[in-house]
Amino acid sequence: MLFHVRMNVNLPLTMPAEQSAQLKRTERELSQRLQQEGKWRHLWRVAGQYANISIFDVASVDELHTLLTSLPLFPYMQIEVMALCRHPSSVRDGDF
Repeated sequence: MLFHVRMNVNLPLTMPAEQSAQLKRTERELSQRLQQEGKWRHLWRVAGQYANISIFDVASVDELHTLLTSLPLFPYMQIEVMALCRHPSSVRDGDF
């Protein structure tokens, strides 16, 4: 199942710099592993914002929920999820 996910990150201004840096390092490691596994298919930064648009390819809504809530930055995110399905006019056979 494909999902379009927008993640807006809002770290507290009072968070110590080292704590912020550690969270970001851990988040990067996990996101890169999930990308290599094919679960996090696309990751784009939203220009001018601390936000991203991602495409996830997972087996179920439950798997997506578990994956998102496991992200180190999850407590500081506002997340919007849209389920995707193949459009009948798409010419890209591999996008499903």
